[in-house]
Amino acid sequence: MNDRDSCLPADAPDAPPTAVVQSDELCFLDARTLARGYRAGWFSPVEVARAVLERVEEVNPRINALYFVAAEAALDAAAASEGRWRHGEPLSELDGVPVTLKDSFPVAGMPIANGSRATASAGSDAEDAPAAARLREAGAVIVGKTTMPDFGMIASGISSQHGVTRNPWNLQRNSGGSSAGAGAAVAAGLGPLAVGSDIGGSVRIPAAFCGAVGLKPSYGRVPLIFPWPALVGGPIARSVADAALLLGVISRPDPRDYTALPWDERDYLEGIDRGVAGLRFGLLTDMGFGLPVHPEVRAAVEEAARIFTALGADIVPMPPMFEEDPEPDFDRMLQVYAWEDFGALSAEAQATVLPEIASWCRAGEGISGSTLSRSLTRIGTTRRRVIAACAGYDYVLMPTMAVPPYEAHLPWPPGGTRHNPFCFPFNLSEQPALSVCCGFTSEGLPIGLQIVGRRFDDAGVLRAGHAFEVARPRALPWPAL
Repeated sequence: MNDRDSCLPADAPDAPPTAVVQSDELCFLDARTLARGYRAGWFSPVEVARAVLERVEEVNPRINALYFVAAEAALDAAAASEGRWRHGEPLSELDGVPVTLKDSFPVAGMPIANGSRATASAGSDAEDAPAAARLREAGAVIVGKTTMPDFGMIASGISSQHGVTRNPWNLQRNSGGSSAGAGAAVAAGLGPLAVGSDIGGSVRIPAAFCGAVGLKPSYGRVPLIFPWPALVGGPIARSVADAALLLGVISRPDPRDYTALPWDERDYLEGIDRGVAGLRFGLLTDMGFGLPVHPEVRAAVEEAARIFTALGADIVPMPPMFEEDPEPDFDRMLQVYAWEDFGALSAEAQATVLPEIASWCRAGEGISGSTLSRSLTRIGTTRRRVIAACAGYDYVLMPTMAVPPYEAHLPWPPGGTRHNPFCFPFNLSEQPALSVCCGFTSEGLPIGLQIVGRRFDDAGVLRAGHAFEVARPRALPWPAL
């Protein structure tokens, strides 16, 4: 058995039960099982595309994960893929696999609103972002684009343009953000794969809240069309191995990103099943700032650490990384960045932006050059502190979010904006960070475990996440809605 076969779900059939082919279960097969089924002729890309589009029509009005559905183009792409599989000439393991992209990613022929009414009239894009281009080259079926808050500036699923994106596990709860629709779509069966972006947790938070897998790769690993410090593109999937498969495609080189890392020509599934025996893990349950960790979140993360111990890893409790809150400096950097675009809007357009985000953006206008310079210097200190704190470990375990999913209509949970202390520091340090589901609250809401590795060790965090996922399968079925 090779690494790829070992990553197939334990219940992946050698021959497909008729019920799987004829039901909504097609929508919940992972990408690797879809490729296996296409190769074996169990089902076709057109059947899968139709099933996903039917589920979008049925479910999306309730969760609001996709704001644009390219049904005709998706079926055309699926038909082309079906022909390639029939002739034994697939372009990749993602050929014919449905995928969505976040609103902020340019996709040729599709609109881009960046989550806001203020910029919703920009029209359709003429070119693909690198991730979209690589997916087309791989033969993936792009179903459409997913929702996000205005400009991606809050970790919530509310938007002046798209409305409220709801958590498939409980429609009264938040999906997380800013890749809000991406996380909800994967959990709800609207395609096994999604591409999001993350500047302070925006891939990992919706993955955690929606019970999915979300990877923030090392900075520069996934080329972007408009790169910016701390911003990365990353996969959201239903399994770690699927996230690894998607990363291998969207990380392929593109000359438009002048900040991109040299291409790591590897198969991220290779070696993913080698386990964690003998590795040293830090356990961090207090960052030193932000909201306190909810008791149920802490209990789930500590139980995850015990599972890693049973797998042969050495677990070492860590002290808080910070004595003072580093987030104000991070916020100032983002506010100056946001003001550049927000301040260029007309007064009428600014008035259409989600009020909480508009107020946050306006704070950037009054930040002086000297204040920004001091903040950037302190951000460098934060970066060094985070890297130094992690240096003694192969990987660090921690909550993805300190709190469970909160009410759907809120921009942030009660207690303020600084509720994700475990996410943005690793954007600044450029380290890979993976969120996997490690349990559920007493209310049946997912809890995310974050696994952070050393810079550039994206394969390693996937390996650790896969080991945990195999040892601790998700306890509940995906939400049926």
